Amino acid sequence: QVQLVESGGGLVQAGESLSLSCEASGDIFSINTMGWYRQAPGKHRELVARIIGDGSIDYADSVKGRFTIARDNVKSPMSLRMNSLKPEDAGVYYCYAVALTGDVEFDYWGQGTQVTVSS
Repeated sequence: QVQLVESGGGLVQAGESLSLSCEASGDIFSINTMGWYRQAPGKHRELVARIIGDGSIDYADSVKGRFTIARDNVKSPMSLRMNSLKPEDAGVYYCYAVALTGDVEFDYWGQGTQVTVSS
C-alpha cells in the first residue's frame, strides 16, 4: 500500500509560478513511476508529467519548457515546479504512483490539490 499526499496548490495570476509537492508513504520502495495528472472542470484527467523507474521523464506538450518534475530519491517528495502559468493550467492536480508487487501493478492517487490561475 502506498499513500500519497499533495500540497502546494493555490491561486496565482497568469505568468506567475507555483510549486506542488507529493509525499509518499507506506511501501515506497515498490514505486516504479510517479507523476502528476490534472483535471479541469468538464474535462478528462490528463497526464502532466511523470518520472519512470529508469529515471526518464515525460511531459505533456502543453507544459514542456514551463514545468519541471523532480524527485531526488525514493525517500524524497516529488515536486512539480510550474512557471509561466496560464489560465488553461488551472484544475485539480493529482499525484499518482504506480507500484509493482511481483508482476502486478497497483495505481495509487492522492486526494488532489486545486490550482487556480487568474487571467
